[in-house]
Amino acid sequence: MAHTRLRKFNTRETYPEQKLDNDLCMVVRAGNHIFLRGQVGQTLDGRTVGVGDPGAQADQAMRNVKQLLEEAGSKLDHICKITVYITDRAYREPVYQAIGTWLKGVFPCSTGLIINGLARPEWVMEIDVQAVIPEGEG
Repeated sequence: MAHTRLRKFNTRETYPEQKLDNDLCMVVRAGNHIFLRGQVGQTLDGRTVGVGDPGAQADQAMRNVKQLLEEAGSKLDHICKITVYITDRAYREPVYQAIGTWLKGVFPCSTGLIINGLARPEWVMEIDVQAVIPEGEG
């Protein structure tokens, strides 16, 4: 493989109620670039957190982001770009407040989108993260 792929999985197991069969992973490290799978209000072992609470879901998503970055040899300070998806404009404040606590002083570029839904109906937010490990740190 050209890049390091961490926490590989197949959608057949993660979404058994759907007819899927895709080989994916949670993290790709391509040189010093880190790409994360979109993170939601679900623990890395698959337990849903914060049903009905967008802030709690965002907090869990960021807990996952931190852990996944560290597994790839990176950290929150290396985040360059985030894309945040929310299913209701009313969730913007609690979601961004939670994310903001984790990213205080990081100053990533950010795009926010309001969408109709995510892969599971109980998920109300998702964050997509890209990071770059500075030369000499990784």
